[in-house]
Amino acid sequence: MTAKNVTVYSTPTCPYCVRAKEYLTKRGVVYKDLNVAVNQEAAQEMVQKSGQMSVPVIVVDDKVVVGFDQRALEKLLS
Repeated sequence: MTAKNVTVYSTPTCPYCVRAKEYLTKRGVVYKDLNVAVNQEAAQEMVQKSGQMSVPVIVVDDKVVVGFDQRALEKLLS
């Protein structure tokens, strides 16, 4: 299995962000975490990729998942 390029756009106070990152960690997925609360460039990038201002936004390779959608993530990570 080839490694996926995973990026999580999140904020520290978002419970769904925490759950998403815990899920990825338990699966052994290496991911890049971008805190959009303090990183304005990452926030703009997130909106450009997803069209959304809500978090989490999770990008697996070139596929965007808005929110913590475990089924969608399982499909993209398998």
